[in-house]
Amino acid sequence: MNDRSFNSDGKIMPDSKATTNRDKATAKRRNQILEAAVMCFLEKGYHQTGVRDIAARAGISLGNLYNHFPGKHDVLVEIAQLERKEVGPFLEMLMKPSPAPKVLDGFIGAYAKYLSAPENVILSLEITSEAIRQPDIARLFLDTRENLIATLVTLVKRGIAEGDFRSVPNANQVSHLIIEILESSAERSVFSNTPMRKIVGSVRDFVSAALQPQ
Repeated sequence: MNDRSFNSDGKIMPDSKATTNRDKATAKRRNQILEAAVMCFLEKGYHQTGVRDIAARAGISLGNLYNHFPGKHDVLVEIAQLERKEVGPFLEMLMKPSPAPKVLDGFIGAYAKYLSAPENVILSLEITSEAIRQPDIARLFLDTRENLIATLVTLVKRGIAEGDFRSVPNANQVSHLIIEILESSAERSVFSNTPMRKIVGSVRDFVSAALQPQ
């Protein structure tokens, strides 16, 4: 007879190894569905993609997909959560204690490279158009963006306090403009088929001139 573990109530304890393996399998399948969804959104657009398209791309049954996500909207919510994780390293970059101009310059280069990946540009445009229709989706993605901007505001204010940046009337508006310039530059890079490395230098010069101490 096999030995079994019991809890204080005399009930059989779950096999931790089996639970771990089950969790890993579930996570793997969810990632598989998310990757399939992103590819479908990139190729067909979010609005034109159906759950059957996602299931077919993932190589699973429709019922299996519904075991993990109630619908397409929930898939997009999960993608929003993943974007929040992807922005994490950029938040850490902005919080480095190095001189503010050096930190900002490094952030501009790294974030511009991330934004200008063709799949990121296309997916961002798809999500933006859907966010206009669905406020809850907009809130998820805006929360991530506002967190990034708030961290950038802290850096700008530190640069001003340390005398590395000129005093500006509204650090929040300046930070919004920096992010918007990076986003529009990334779109231009993809639409015009111009490598971001040929654009980012001008962005750096523009931001540097705008914050240059007088």
